[in-house]
Amino acid sequence: MGDPAVSIVLPFRDEAAFLPECLASIRAQTLDDWELLAIDDGSADASPEIVSRLAREDARVRLVRPGRVGLVAALNLGIAESRAPLVARMDADDVMLPERLAAQRDYLDAHPDVALCGTQVELFPADEVRGGYLEYVRWQNACVRPEEIAANLYVESPFAHPSVMARTAVLRAAGGYAEGPFPEDYELWLRLHAAGQRMGKVPRVLLRWRERGARTSRVDTRYAREAFDRVRADHLARDPRLHAGREIAVWGAGRRSRLRARLLMERGISPVTWIDIDPDKIGHRVWGLPVHAPEWLAGRDPRPFVLVYVNNHGARDLIDARLGEMGYVAGEDWLGVG
Repeated sequence: MGDPAVSIVLPFRDEAAFLPECLASIRAQTLDDWELLAIDDGSADASPEIVSRLAREDARVRLVRPGRVGLVAALNLGIAESRAPLVARMDADDVMLPERLAAQRDYLDAHPDVALCGTQVELFPADEVRGGYLEYVRWQNACVRPEEIAANLYVESPFAHPSVMARTAVLRAAGGYAEGPFPEDYELWLRLHAAGQRMGKVPRVLLRWRERGARTSRVDTRYAREAFDRVRADHLARDPRLHAGREIAVWGAGRRSRLRARLLMERGISPVTWIDIDPDKIGHRVWGLPVHAPEWLAGRDPRPFVLVYVNNHGARDLIDARLGEMGYVAGEDWLGVG
């Protein structure tokens, strides 16, 4: 047997309640040329036995037991052990739709300039899903083309991590996932973007993404809002677009926007003004910088580079339209910042 087309990297710990459904969805893939690297991160329940049983039935399944090493080390072990040219991420509590692997493999074959692709996702079960996460998934599912993903990368993570498939060589060249006080997936997307790698998305729902209170992103400080803000500011401060000699304007003079923008200022980026629509702020100075109405942007030549720190999705859509009317192009003249 030759190398498989796709290596599925699935770290797990104490997921016996969900693993059978996850594993069944993998075995139901229309693309059957895969290997599964199921990495036990120190489970104390029946999870390893569930995988071991399946491995005895299906030679494509491999149980790896390094002990309790942590998620990042488990992911990097999976990348190192992968035999395929493509690595697909999966979580033990999620469910692949049958055409997921085939669709992503075909997408990457058709787009040799793209290093990584995700899919659109749906949240389940319905009784666990709340409005904020629904809005996030709506936004995420709308970021599809590489240009859209690049323009929105500083807003939030544009991928559900377990929906991602990437070129193995690219992941290895990047050094895999990094360990630190930040979300390991988002940090990797930012690092790949900085290295010039393009990322896209199959415009189909191909993963059912489980919502539950025990989700790691809800209970681990690496996924807190402050952790996202810090790693985002670290990468944004080094973005070449902020070092091209253009004036920088920050849209959003409210307290929350200013506090997030301060992280960028602490990293050496010096805006010349705030932009806001609040008449009580326009004409005043905040932290020594003038506050201007949006019309100020229309009269500048050359155009400043605008960082939109307004965090409400609906408001950001309105700002997008307003900037478009003034001729500002997303990704070239302005960026949204979460």
